[in-house]
Amino acid sequence: MKDKEFKNIVDQKTEHHNNHCHNSDNCHNMNSDSAKEFLKRFWIVTFLLIPLFIFTEKGISILGLTEFYWRRYVQFGFATAVFYFSLIFYQHAWHEIKSRNLGMMTLVSLAISAGYSFSVFSTFFPKLSTTEFYLEISTLIWVLLFGHYLEAKSSISARSALDEVEKLLPKTAHLVINNNLETEEIPIDKLKTGNKVLVRSGEKIPADGIVIEGSAYVDESLSTGESSPTEKTVNDKVIAGSICLDAQLIIKLTQVGENSTVGQIKQLINKASQTKPKTQKLADKAASVLTLTALITALATVVIWSLIIGKPFVFSLTLAITVLVIACPHALGLAIPTVSTIATSLAVKNGFFIKDLSKLEIAKDINYIIFDKTGTLTEGKFQVEQILIAEKKLNKTVAIALAASLEQGSSHPIAQAILNYAKKHSIKLNKVDDYKIIPGKGTKGKIKNKIYYLGSPNFAKEITNFKNLPQLSNHKTAKTKVVLFDKDKIFAIILLGDKIKKEAYIAIKEIHSLNIKTAMLTGDNESIAKETAEKLKIDNVFAEVKPEDKYKHIRDLQQKGYRVMMVGDGINDAPALMQADIGLAIAKGTDLAVSAGDVILTRNNPKDAVTLIKLSKAVYKKMIENLIWALGYNIIAIPTAAGLFIPLGIKLKPEWAALIMSLSSVIVVINAIRLKSFKP
Repeated sequence: MKDKEFKNIVDQKTEHHNNHCHNSDNCHNMNSDSAKEFLKRFWIVTFLLIPLFIFTEKGISILGLTEFYWRRYVQFGFATAVFYFSLIFYQHAWHEIKSRNLGMMTLVSLAISAGYSFSVFSTFFPKLSTTEFYLEISTLIWVLLFGHYLEAKSSISARSALDEVEKLLPKTAHLVINNNLETEEIPIDKLKTGNKVLVRSGEKIPADGIVIEGSAYVDESLSTGESSPTEKTVNDKVIAGSICLDAQLIIKLTQVGENSTVGQIKQLINKASQTKPKTQKLADKAASVLTLTALITALATVVIWSLIIGKPFVFSLTLAITVLVIACPHALGLAIPTVSTIATSLAVKNGFFIKDLSKLEIAKDINYIIFDKTGTLTEGKFQVEQILIAEKKLNKTVAIALAASLEQGSSHPIAQAILNYAKKHSIKLNKVDDYKIIPGKGTKGKIKNKIYYLGSPNFAKEITNFKNLPQLSNHKTAKTKVVLFDKDKIFAIILLGDKIKKEAYIAIKEIHSLNIKTAMLTGDNESIAKETAEKLKIDNVFAEVKPEDKYKHIRDLQQKGYRVMMVGDGINDAPALMQADIGLAIAKGTDLAVSAGDVILTRNNPKDAVTLIKLSKAVYKKMIENLIWALGYNIIAIPTAAGLFIPLGIKLKPEWAALIMSLSSVIVVINAIRLKSFKP
């Protein structure tokens, strides 16, 4: 970009993204292994609790046994074994301390340490204290282990989008090893660019490539979102993860591993997982405050109940331990990550990838959406819509035959549209001599010893001055005009148009129903742009805009107070996508790694912009609900644990506090999982 202002925008956005990237080592990032570990420890502690209870004073009394000297030492042995299985909490607490981010595990470890240490002291110094917490602390550990197991299981059920993507590819591929099409089965991570693979009916395509032999229908819903199969023949591109439905194909691989479509998807999701929603930052701060509050409250509980009210130290210590347990900010730790995980998965299922999760919260506040025209609201492909004949002796078939013949050597979209029309109607082309492309104007060539021209109306005006040109050029239409003529006559004018997508009509209607304004930003001439905008009922049009100047229109709207979303091509519209509050870049073909957009759309469907906004609102609602619950229950729980309601006969035991704390965390996760029912 020549414009220094745009460079500053890019630099600011890059810095913003980098500031949001982090690697989390918190205990709530649990996987299936941690769930199994917690469950194993839970069952072991369950069996240890039985003899531990038997050797309590109450247990001996129930069984009718006689008190004996070594009873408390036997209890110490079983309790120490239980304590050993709680060391997993201390490992996580050490990570919190090293990262200077005190949280849930720090509180749990303090509570267990206080109860266990006091009990050990009472065991070996019975003259100073005769009270032990062995059973209570062991029961607390038992409840905490089961609670963490439930939370881990709940977190797993909110499966990450990365796990879902892993399922898209086969584990192995049939590598073609010779010209006789003999194959060798190898792991897909051994594939290399240029390899030839055989894909049989019903199998998944292992990497991106080009069909070099065979013909089959392929399910490409992974990338296109279209449920109907696409026919693939020789020289057609195919995408990793697509399913070959009814025949076998020989494919030459062009992009493998991280460079394939699925590989790029995984990279995008990995990058997204390193970003935080803004609400997560609020939760992190709240968790730190809650931890500090719990420590102060626990200390105050001991001081007030022991020194001021005059209760025994054991009584006040029990209350302090209960405060530390019930105030664990585990629910806060899970409140946002579980929602974010599910949101990422839902985004993948709905055809887009969120590169920065903080942008997901911004989408809910968008009040102006700007669309690029060509390829976003329209099909991006010209098609012949009308043929106007100026020469009576000429018919449409002859006119198209001449025009298509003059376009045989051009790759321009207009030329391809005319050639496609001729092919569709089985019109034979003529041999062209002395062919020449006149840049920016049209083409020239000799057909049957006569020179013909094909180009814009302005080009025609340069060559001929016949009266029938003004009459036809004034035809009231915004469509693109291509004129067929020679030096003496105007033969025909071909009108071409870019078809509007059906989804575009639905998208604009739904956007307006959300009270959001719309605009179209395009390089097309004003008449064509306005005609498209009128059909779609778009509120505003910015036409004849150069790609490098598009971002200025977005900046102007932002200066007027609008929160702007831009939807467009990831390359041509890069400045505009970067300037917007949130940029939706449409991936072209298998190129998913579009750097300019905050969100990547894989289906080229303008309706996905609406889906993103609706998802943003649903996600934000869940985040707020979880934060309110995770913080709200502590308003009642902490004072109760500290003994505020003892005069009313309400007192919490440490193990009850552990159960309430664990259940509050599970409630937060279950509420997040309800987001899975989201439907756009």
